[in-house]
Amino acid sequence: MKLCVEIHLIVLETPLSPRTMSNQTLVTEFILQGFSEHPEYHVLLFSCFLSLYSVALTGNIFIILAITFNPGLHTPMYFFLFNLATMDIICTSSIMPKALEGLMSEESSISYGGCMAQLYFLTWSASSELLLLTVMAYDRYAAICHPLHYSTTMSKTFCSKLATGVWVLCAFNTAIHTGLMLRLNFCGSNVITHFFCEVPPLLLLSCSSTYVNSIMIVLADAFYGILNFLMIIVSYGFIISSILKMRTTEGKKKAFSTCSSHLIVVCMYYTAVFYAYISPVSSYSAEKSKLAGILYTMLSPTLNPLIYTLRNKEVKAALRKLFFSRN
Repeated sequence: MKLCVEIHLIVLETPLSPRTMSNQTLVTEFILQGFSEHPEYHVLLFSCFLSLYSVALTGNIFIILAITFNPGLHTPMYFFLFNLATMDIICTSSIMPKALEGLMSEESSISYGGCMAQLYFLTWSASSELLLLTVMAYDRYAAICHPLHYSTTMSKTFCSKLATGVWVLCAFNTAIHTGLMLRLNFCGSNVITHFFCEVPPLLLLSCSSTYVNSIMIVLADAFYGILNFLMIIVSYGFIISSILKMRTTEGKKKAFSTCSSHLIVVCMYYTAVFYAYISPVSSYSAEKSKLAGILYTMLSPTLNPLIYTLRNKEVKAALRKLFFSRN
């Protein structure tokens, strides 16, 4: 998968001539290598992945229910958290069923169409999450740096437009990248060195030119990776500055607590993707990419609801009210 934060060009394979291509059979399905090189760990990995998937689904569904049925949580911060939980469910659900199936079988295959669909939904949800984290940082900036104008600035209409813009923009961007992938020919090896369909190994399997794909990837990376991350850094620069100017310790503590959960999630998410993708082309590693894939497609969706729940009294109160206060 290309998570839209991969700041490097894929090595371009020399395209085959039409004559050479005609002598080869076009790929109709791919083999997901997954963790086939470590069969002794399959049972352990299956147990871990199934546990993470179950916790991720349960935790994010609980957050969605708590926000939906508690009027006290119908605020901009929780509205964006609702969207984040939805993205986490789509992200992990686009990967985990096939990954679990692969761990229980000797060979994991995925159809060409299935691979493109997985690539689309994973890239859509993952890139949306990156953009939403920036929107959530702006929300915290407005709440802490301009509290008197917060209700006007972050109105229900404006928040809805922001969320819709995130989903639509990322869907459009993902459609472009998936469309560019569909125009490529795959006529050689069909083994993807990953446990899901990701852009880098797919481009390396192409027997046609990937130049346009690489250019579009760099442009998307500049926006989703660098620009978004810088905007979050700038937002928190203003936030920290405003907190330090507060006179009371209690005020500083309360202000920091409102954005600490988001800051933890941002650090965790960007650490995972930067570890995997901010590196020279020559050092690209399938094993490192698999590890990072586990972090941002499984561990992050699992920890997000726990972080926001354990560190947020309002969410915990809403969950107690939802499940234990009904007669």
